[in-house]
Amino acid sequence: MKGIIVIAAAAAALCTTAARAETRAVPDYGRFAPVPEGKERPDPTRDYKVIFEVSQRPLDATKPLEGLERVARLVNLLAANGVGAGHRHIVAVLDGDATEAVMTDKAFAGRHSGATNPNVRLIDELRAAGVSVRVCGQAMAGHKITPPEVIPGVEIDLSALTTVANKQLEGYALIEE
Repeated sequence: MKGIIVIAAAAAALCTTAARAETRAVPDYGRFAPVPEGKERPDPTRDYKVIFEVSQRPLDATKPLEGLERVARLVNLLAANGVGAGHRHIVAVLDGDATEAVMTDKAFAGRHSGATNPNVRLIDELRAAGVSVRVCGQAMAGHKITPPEVIPGVEIDLSALTTVANKQLEGYALIEE
């Protein structure tokens, strides 16, 4: 009898782990720890309208921006708690010292001794999860980045200022670094 209980418990643990893995909308980024006793939890029936302003320089130039990791973490937390893609309206706008994160590998390599851009894969996964990734056109001009040097699918906005203002007026919550 003990053997059956142990097998059942192991099977339940595997199912829980598999279910958690399936709900990671951004599979390779945005890790988080389960907190079963956590009181404030996502509501699967609520529309989450959130804009992130990502403007900080990376702490380690060989790793993705911490700000983009935070975007991935929110997406994964929402997904893991039953908030479907149709209820996740997430925008990430990059500006300031984070602007170069939207450059293609080729353009990035030209400025960084041949290094590849560590943000490309994360940005691709965010976009695949439904996140709108944007860049400030004013910051692009300041960093001398041209539109062909931007990762395909990243939207170029007039400015992060207008994007953030417009989204807040549309009811989006702002998360800054």
